[in-house]
Amino acid sequence: MATEEAAVTMVNYYASAPPTIRNQPVFIQYSTHRELKTDNLTNQRAQVALQAISAAAVHSGNMSSGNGRGVVPAQSPVLRIIVENLFYPVTLEVLQQIFSKFGFVLKIITFTRNNQFQALLQFSDAMHAQHAKAALDGQNIYNGCCTLRIDFSKLSALNVKFNNDKSRDFTRTDLPSGELEPAAAFGVALPPYGAASFSPTFHQHTGLPVAAVPSSLAFPPCMALQVAPPAIHSVLLVSNLNSEKVSPHSLFILFGVYGDVQRVKILFNKKENALVQMSDATQAQLAMGHLNSQRLHGNVIRVTLSKHPVVQLPHEGAGQEEQVLTQDFSGSALHRFKKPGSKNFNNIFPPSATLHLSNIPTSICEDTLKDLFSSRGFTFKAFKFFQKDRKMALMQLASVEEAIEALIELHDHQLDHNQHLRVSFSKSTI
Repeated sequence: MATEEAAVTMVNYYASAPPTIRNQPVFIQYSTHRELKTDNLTNQRAQVALQAISAAAVHSGNMSSGNGRGVVPAQSPVLRIIVENLFYPVTLEVLQQIFSKFGFVLKIITFTRNNQFQALLQFSDAMHAQHAKAALDGQNIYNGCCTLRIDFSKLSALNVKFNNDKSRDFTRTDLPSGELEPAAAFGVALPPYGAASFSPTFHQHTGLPVAAVPSSLAFPPCMALQVAPPAIHSVLLVSNLNSEKVSPHSLFILFGVYGDVQRVKILFNKKENALVQMSDATQAQLAMGHLNSQRLHGNVIRVTLSKHPVVQLPHEGAGQEEQVLTQDFSGSALHRFKKPGSKNFNNIFPPSATLHLSNIPTSICEDTLKDLFSSRGFTFKAFKFFQKDRKMALMQLASVEEAIEALIELHDHQLDHNQHLRVSFSKSTI
């Protein structure tokens, strides 16, 4: 805020009536920071690099000659782009939108190699390619993900045969689309997950067209390069499960750490796969970010976005096994986030070997809790009650995998006639 007085006024005003944004309550508190620093060091380094390139060009009089000391040699107008940490799909249109800020993009070819999304992108001029590489190499398309790794290609030009969602020659609208939709041949954008249903808006600083963020995305990632994240559903596909040990209830408990699970369906013909429907897209993002590549029952599970908008319940004539494999948890009393402003929102952490135990009755001692975990086959390394509140404790197990399985098995375990153990992951260690 402009002044401390304005900040005080704002906090006091909203303390009695918390505002809501897209049906989500927003809580405003004072920060420990006295001011925000917004100078971008990465952009400063890019500017220095561009100035060095320009100076070298002026000094040589001919950038492409490559002769003489201190002169930048000629580079290809074609860039090779690798996108690491691919949290969201990256489309050909997104690449064009980002790289067009540095010059005219002639052609793009996208492909997957060594399980990595890659692209070849040709500028009209090698100088534009150099500027783009200097400014964008190492940048994230979205906050914390989709990192660009850029190098010069050995190719001097690209040969594009089709205009579709994998390749595009922006200088020719007459190319066929191959086996894909004919609309793609004419440069029509093909956004993922049906994002075209949201009306376009314009970024107020850059004027770049971006797809509007769906209302289900309560707090989307920062648009690091002014690109809107694609619309996503709240249903996750979980694969590589241990089909002999997994159950809808175990997935409900585990994914329930990161949001309120509505439904779980283990696929009847592929029991190593399951669909998990969260309350909203934000919770789906949290669960995917924290649980993808974790080890569960000996298997490294994969969590991705499903194309299904909802998990369908079995029809009336379905067999008993199919009905058991699909469970509706929408009315469960174990939802952690059903209360607006719950403190559970502040205690969401990635899986760790240390568990946070709470709701412990005063009659329960340390040995009783240790025996509870060891009797289920878990190896505890350390234990500590909270000094100020003996209703809470930390239990450190032998591994993250053990902690995940212990949470699934012992969350909501009855400790006495009216109190049940609450288990979550801790950011602390003992």
